[in-house]
Amino acid sequence: MDTSLSTIAVVGLGTMGTGIAEVLALAGREVIGIDISEAAALGAVASLEASTARAVGRGRITEQERTDALTRFRTSDDLRTAADAELVIEVVPETYEIKQQVFRELDAIVSPTAILATGTNALSVTRLAAESQHPERVLGLHFFNPAPAMKLVEVVSSVLTAPPAVEAVTALARELGKEPVAVGDRPGFVADGLLFGYLNQAAAMYEANYASREDIDAAMKLGCGLPMGPLALLDLIGIDTARTVLEAMYAESHDRLHAPAPVLGQLSSAGLTGRKAGRGFYTYDAPGGQAVVPDALTPAADTASGAGRDVASVGVAGSGTMASGIAEVFAKAGYDVVLAARSQEKADVAKGRIAKSLERSVTKGRLTAEARDETLARITAAGSLDAFAEVDLAVEAVAEDLEIKQQLFAALDKVCRPGAVLATTTSSLPVVAIARATARPEDVVGMHFFNPAPAMKLVEVVRTVLTADDVHATVRAVCARIRKHPVDCGDRAGFIVNALLFPYLNNAIKMVEEHYASLDDIDAAMKLGGGYPMGPFELLDVVGLDVSLAIEKVLHKEFRDPGLAPAPLLEHLVAAGCLGRKTGRGFREYARR
Repeated sequence: MDTSLSTIAVVGLGTMGTGIAEVLALAGREVIGIDISEAAALGAVASLEASTARAVGRGRITEQERTDALTRFRTSDDLRTAADAELVIEVVPETYEIKQQVFRELDAIVSPTAILATGTNALSVTRLAAESQHPERVLGLHFFNPAPAMKLVEVVSSVLTAPPAVEAVTALARELGKEPVAVGDRPGFVADGLLFGYLNQAAAMYEANYASREDIDAAMKLGCGLPMGPLALLDLIGIDTARTVLEAMYAESHDRLHAPAPVLGQLSSAGLTGRKAGRGFYTYDAPGGQAVVPDALTPAADTASGAGRDVASVGVAGSGTMASGIAEVFAKAGYDVVLAARSQEKADVAKGRIAKSLERSVTKGRLTAEARDETLARITAAGSLDAFAEVDLAVEAVAEDLEIKQQLFAALDKVCRPGAVLATTTSSLPVVAIARATARPEDVVGMHFFNPAPAMKLVEVVRTVLTADDVHATVRAVCARIRKHPVDCGDRAGFIVNALLFPYLNNAIKMVEEHYASLDDIDAAMKLGGGYPMGPFELLDVVGLDVSLAIEKVLHKEFRDPGLAPAPLLEHLVAAGCLGRKTGRGFREYARR
């Protein structure tokens, strides 16, 4: 097995192949770019020239480094020019027939010691290797788009792959400045295996008219810190490509979560494959364009129906971190706030927490001392819900327990004046079940803030079948005043964010259960390959494994999909008291404070 890998052929000069060639050439490798299309080859040269020129302009490389890289890159339309390559990376169209043909032809061209790598993200590396006379030298080398920028490379071994081949390409990936992650051979590998299930669920959510494309994308960007919303990402990837990946995943897993949403097939058949076609879930300024332009589905500036109710004062029920954060948000926006807890002492402690938070903002220069004092003066701490008698909006932020919330809303029904809006911050419970605890369910709405409330911009506005139009309009107007981004969704388990986030987290746990990849590799794959701010296991430990399990159970109970059943490992850790950072141990161990 040749381990020097100084001469590398890249077969297929589309966007990904060209990006890989650029990375290799800049890293000092002799690169042979091969494509049957002369236009593709010319395009690759032009792309490399333009990209390296930008890099020089930004001070990332010198003019001499650019010249050397361009000199090391040559193109051909003949596969036989790969004869001297020590590594061949194919990035041809994602079909077995085309890829297998390439491998068969390479067997007769390259040295028996050369390594053959497939760039597939959906097909079986083992099945491709079986077509080669030397299957031990075939592996997967999955770069992410755009290859020059993305750090992750998945190194995929089949049961036939020789360890020296894996070691050689792993070393190469590190020399290229990438982070290699070792994975086994199954469709989607780690990053795409988790990512595409999530994208598929988002497409199904949109298809069901549960939420608009804009609200789904905004929810995942603002609620999870993702660089792109799922539907915009599907347009970028290519809806036809995504469907191919999901078909391959479903063929192996038979998990309904991987069965391509029908809308993906409909859009693909219509030629609406995303950015490359100029239209997919969104409409773009031109084929291949990036700028979204308004179309028939673009919502008006204000989607709230009708005029809302006047809100000058707000009551927040609860004494925990979320209640304090929400009270702080309203007070900063100029509302008079009553913060009520089960005792005056608890209410005072909660207000004290707000005072500390405001003081930190002053220290960091985000708030003036005068604004701090004014904000704190607007908050009244109370030891009873009786203080809510005159508030215009009551927001509960108590324990995520249906019985507790129902008891609270029954009390609010008696205390709050007629016409007051009653909002629950539940993240997973049915809002209508909470509303029915009152004699005025039309006044009840979901207003799901995200933690920490002062920092997170998203609020999921959850409308039940009984919520009045003006109540919905009121909450949207309030969100605007407190400088939050409202997204509308119906009253079903998980709403938007948790319904998409937690199945993804659950699937990550299943990967570990099946010994497919390690915690560290999965976390690295999603941060480096998917742009996630935290890996799934980091996030699970922060959220709390008990909280995560409760949400998983609610989702499974609501949708009755076997794929949503909580992973046994999650249940076992919770039973053992390993709940994450708050207990010092979850999927990882943490130093006690």
